Amino acid sequence: MSDLPINGPADAPRIEFPCLYPIKVIGEAGEGFADMVVRIAERHSPGSDTRVVEVLDSKNGRFLSVRLQITATGPDQLQALHADLKATGKVHMVL
Repeated sequence: MSDLPINGPADAPRIEFPCLYPIKVIGEAGEGFADMVVRIAERHSPGSDTRVVEVLDSKNGRFLSVRLQITATGPDQLQALHADLKATGKVHMVL
C-alpha cells in the first residue's frame, strides 16, 4: 500500500473549493450523448452554466468529446460525478 494521499502526492497543487472546474468527457458518438453528459453534470452541480458546451467529433467520427465547466464544491462531488458518468456505459474517459 502506498503512503501517498488518495488525491496524489502531498506536494501536488490543491484545488480550492468552490471553483470553476473544466470537465472533458469522451465517449462513443451517438444521438443524445452530449445531452446526457450535460444532464448528469447539472444534477451534480445545480446552477452551473452548462450553456457553453463544446462538442467535438473524433477524427474517424466514432467518438465525441464533450467539454463544459461546472462549479465544483469538493472532491466528493467530483467523484460522484465521475462515477455517474462511467455508470452510463457510454463514457470511456473523464478528464
